[in-house]
Amino acid sequence: MPPKKSTAASSRLLPPLPDIVLEPIVKLALAEDLGAAGDITTDALIDPETEGRWAVRARQAGIVAGLDAAILAGFLIDPDMVFEIAAPDGARVKAGDTIMTIEGYARSVLMAERTMLNFIGRLSGIATLTRLYVDAVDGMGVIIASTRKTTPGMRALEKRAVKLGGGGAHRYGLDDAMLIKDNHIAAAGSIPLALQRARAAAAHLTCIEIEVDNLDQLKQALPHAPSAILLDNFTQADLRAAVKLAKGQTMLEASGGITIENVFAVAETGVDVISIGALTHSAKTLDIGLDAL
Repeated sequence: MPPKKSTAASSRLLPPLPDIVLEPIVKLALAEDLGAAGDITTDALIDPETEGRWAVRARQAGIVAGLDAAILAGFLIDPDMVFEIAAPDGARVKAGDTIMTIEGYARSVLMAERTMLNFIGRLSGIATLTRLYVDAVDGMGVIIASTRKTTPGMRALEKRAVKLGGGGAHRYGLDDAMLIKDNHIAAAGSIPLALQRARAAAAHLTCIEIEVDNLDQLKQALPHAPSAILLDNFTQADLRAAVKLAKGQTMLEASGGITIENVFAVAETGVDVISIGALTHSAKTLDIGLDAL
């Protein structure tokens, strides 16, 4: 790829994802939109030498994410496209704020427009929803984490958007930590046996977490010292009892039925992590537009 011709008003909170991760995702999105014939509307209407300047603007308040993917989409269409970032990934914007400006050939910008806006809108929506949850438990010392309930092919981008919103990443995939769930326990035969087998197979740096459905299962898991225990769909009373039982022996994670209305009450129980699938599977796309200047 050519050097990225972009400037930022302030440094990003996270570095962009490497192009080797981004390129397959962005190329697939562009190919889906361009099809076999390209942008037949733009080709028919716009002179190849026409140049211009455009602003990507927020139509509603939120947290910016997805600029790395959007900018790469632009460069893949035209490496001479120039971006100037006004609100970097992780920035909080209000309706009407300019996120970045684009200069270049009109044909190139119009071909890339929808793909660029889709990335920014989708990922900014995730970052914005995450920030809503993070702000709701501010000062409580609890991590708001995403899950693997992500859009197929988009996990790296969506997990990064959660981090830009202030959340934690949890697992990225099946290979970066062991999470023993109810079906694993059923197939293994018991909680103690599942944990013994996991411990025997795990590398010395591999974390082992086990999901439990009730306090009795928690009592079975604690003597085996897992790295973390996931408390699945516990009531708030049972969460408090679990924290008391564990006495800081391991990290406790609450999951299931978490909403913006009850997240503070869940945090008050004393758990260390609250994982929320909705951060990625139910986030509403942030309204982002492109305006000619």
